[in-house]
Amino acid sequence: MTHIVGVSGSITQPSRTKALVEVIVAKASQKLHAPAEIIDIAQIATVLGSTTSYNQFPEALAVEYKKLLSADLIVIASPIYKASYTGLLKHFFDLLDPKSLAGKTAILAATGGSDQHALVLDFQLRTLASFFGIYTVPTAIYAKDTEFTDYQLTSDAIKARIDIAVDQAVYLLNRETSQALVA
Repeated sequence: MTHIVGVSGSITQPSRTKALVEVIVAKASQKLHAPAEIIDIAQIATVLGSTTSYNQFPEALAVEYKKLLSADLIVIASPIYKASYTGLLKHFFDLLDPKSLAGKTAILAATGGSDQHALVLDFQLRTLASFFGIYTVPTAIYAKDTEFTDYQLTSDAIKARIDIAVDQAVYLLNRETSQALVA
């Protein structure tokens, strides 16, 4: 059975990024009839920031990494700060074995104050996913702060992009399953 995990790279609560991840994960879960979980970097920020070992994680991190490693579909999202994704999101991925996520599928998403930050998805998050051997869907989702009301996504255009990205993820996951059956 397919398992979905969203990673919200926001370090604040409440968070538009986490709200966006929740919408994407819910849509994917509904479409794939699959269980879903969310890793909230804000919830583990203190323990994550003080962890430097690749082999010995505190229990709180070990639980989150176990979720991530069990995922077939990952939603990776971050607010954009100063033209990049958050440092703790990067640190979260830095502690992983580079081969541990190979072959998984991901939807990339970000939030920010203006359109000027939208290219971070393709030039930084897609690069990060590629380093780990993760297949990313072609459609990335970038939502501006003005597309939320009280931390809830209200933009029909962004919701339509989410539908497209989820359909692309379903295609990739089905393709991988078909190829595995042939091999």
